[in-house]
Amino acid sequence: MRFGISTHLFHDRRLDREHLAQIAEYGFEAVELFATRSHFDYHDRDAVGRLGGWLREAGLTLHSVHAPITDAFTSAGWSPTYSTAHTDAARREASVREAGVAIAIAKDLPFEILVVHLGTPAALNNPGDNDRRAAAKSFAEICRLAAPLGVRVAAEVIPNRLSEPGPLVAMLEDELEEHAGICLDFGHAHLLGDVADAIETAAEHVIATHVHDNRGRTDEHLVPYLGSIDWDLALVTMQKIGYEGTYTMELAGTGSPGEVLEEARRARQRFERTLAHA
Repeated sequence: MRFGISTHLFHDRRLDREHLAQIAEYGFEAVELFATRSHFDYHDRDAVGRLGGWLREAGLTLHSVHAPITDAFTSAGWSPTYSTAHTDAARREASVREAGVAIAIAKDLPFEILVVHLGTPAALNNPGDNDRRAAAKSFAEICRLAAPLGVRVAAEVIPNRLSEPGPLVAMLEDELEEHAGICLDFGHAHLLGDVADAIETAAEHVIATHVHDNRGRTDEHLVPYLGSIDWDLALVTMQKIGYEGTYTMELAGTGSPGEVLEEARRARQRFERTLAHA
């Protein structure tokens, strides 16, 4: 079992060496890179090289990369939004191209998993964003781009009709390649209903996680135990399905990074105790 932190924690600023050093300082071993150009310019091979050096200095592993969901993240939100499931072919293809650039990071800096959104959260209410046929086509294309570099592609559980656990499992089993899987996002599963049911539905397809909490109403990305998820039940269910991969905390900056990481460190200790005694 391994624990990581997504650079989502620093999403509103340019990623730098000190952010990674801070993640390591609080005892985490792995990182998920959030590929947004305002945060980290994944198009820049020199930037990728620098990132590799920073990771080595900090003693961290690049476990996964989150495929682009926007070109820039600001206080005003996402601008523009990328949708792999858009009915407009040009917009769908642009999303796939950006995912392909993110995958190419693995040429210089190997990583295991690319996490992909199929469509956008239903709450955004963006017309044309969430077409099932477009999603399946994009995901298959992204899988083909990732396979030669040894990268597995994980469709994330997000709050839209395409990306609930049941539809994702159906898509994987009916249409896509074996090296694809699901990123079980606990916070999103909580917004959709029952976390334990989501885990059991996704079951053997779970190859990655996003760990965060909320109070069941909005996507808050809180540290575990600060919301209303039943973490003991969730973790026992993860053990039941045989998940032994990385637990990646995808947290919001609800305080200073140090404060959030200290809370995350304590949550990790509770996770380890729960899993050890399950």
